[in-house]
Amino acid sequence: MIYKNTLDGISSDMLKGFFVDWPKPPNPQTHLLLLKKSSKVIIAIDDQTNQVVGFITAISDGVLSAYIPFLEVLPEYKNKGIGKELVDRMLKELDGIYMIDLCCDDDLIPYYDKFGMTQTNGMVFRNYKMQSGSLKI
Repeated sequence: MIYKNTLDGISSDMLKGFFVDWPKPPNPQTHLLLLKKSSKVIIAIDDQTNQVVGFITAISDGVLSAYIPFLEVLPEYKNKGIGKELVDRMLKELDGIYMIDLCCDDDLIPYYDKFGMTQTNGMVFRNYKMQSGSLKI
């Protein structure tokens, strides 16, 4: 497995199969754009197939706060330590930041507990008609 914190050499063709179970998933071109517009990104590439098999992103002001909106690993690559490695690497990238936040479903709380994260309350707004993304921004 190769881990990179750059998108050099990454094309939308390498981003297939993500956003499983989303009713309106972003297409690979929109996925690539969201990676490019993130403050930080780390990707996992299968060195045998040259396909991206996992990614994590962060949005940050670079001073005090960061938010991790996405951690995804393709279903066939889950439970191999790829997600853990992506989170560990992102937390190192954000080491100088005061607060690192993320939202997750209840069943994922034990997973993030292992990284020293603390459960808290949060509020979200979801505009589901825009779930597949927009290339206009």
